[in-house]
Amino acid sequence: MFVSRRWILLATSVSTALILSACQPTKDNDDTDSNAATPPVTDIADAPNDVDADNELVAGENSADESQMTDILRDYTRSMTRMHDEMMIGMGYNDPDTAFAKAMLGHHRGAVEMAKIQLKYGTDEEMRQLAQEIIAAQQVEIDILNKWLASHPDTAKPKPNTEAMQQAYARSMDVLNGEMVLGIADPVPDMSFARGMLPHHIGAVEMANIQLKYGTDEEMRQLAQDIIDGQQMEIARMQQWIADANANTDNKVEETQSTSEADNHQQSEQAAS
Repeated sequence: MFVSRRWILLATSVSTALILSACQPTKDNDDTDSNAATPPVTDIADAPNDVDADNELVAGENSADESQMTDILRDYTRSMTRMHDEMMIGMGYNDPDTAFAKAMLGHHRGAVEMAKIQLKYGTDEEMRQLAQEIIAAQQVEIDILNKWLASHPDTAKPKPNTEAMQQAYARSMDVLNGEMVLGIADPVPDMSFARGMLPHHIGAVEMANIQLKYGTDEEMRQLAQDIIDGQQMEIARMQQWIADANANTDNKVEETQSTSEADNHQQSEQAAS
């Protein structure tokens, strides 16, 4: 059984509140109308009144909490909310190939938004360069996905592997959201980008692997493999950057402690003499 929108709202609110605040998912304003004629069929349906109540509750929390955020955290949080909302629409589709394309479209748009936030706030040249590369590469794939979706609407009825596919995506989203929330909360802009984009890329690889397991369309399977190959390299790059940055921080702390200890020792000797 696929995870309902109401459950996603609750899970997102709880996990985000641990660090920053709950965020109100936006309505679907997708600009690709090709699959609007065949909406996804899911196993859980929320009563409209329940959904409205959930949205009003989250909106109330959001208006109070956003005022306490830094500008960069507010930008990342809004970007994550838009990405999450669009991905969940795609992951509710019946056809595995269309579900992958729609969900990955939202995922890629989220990556581009995050990269633009890095260019706005970040100063590290390597991370700024990576952000530029992400925008260029994922915009190409966004165009591919939009073109493919224009001629591949979702199926009206679930397929034999629809439920398994949806459950796999739901599990991958669980990990993606939690790790990204932790990452974007880092107070250092370049580190928040690296720590937020890292699980974002790992999530893309997981989604691509799900597509290779359940999808049959050759173009989407090839795109999934391309995503795995390309983002694995960027994952390694970010992991190394984070490790180096943490090591540099540790070294500076040790140097400060050593200097302090030496000063204290010198002062003790002067006092004794």
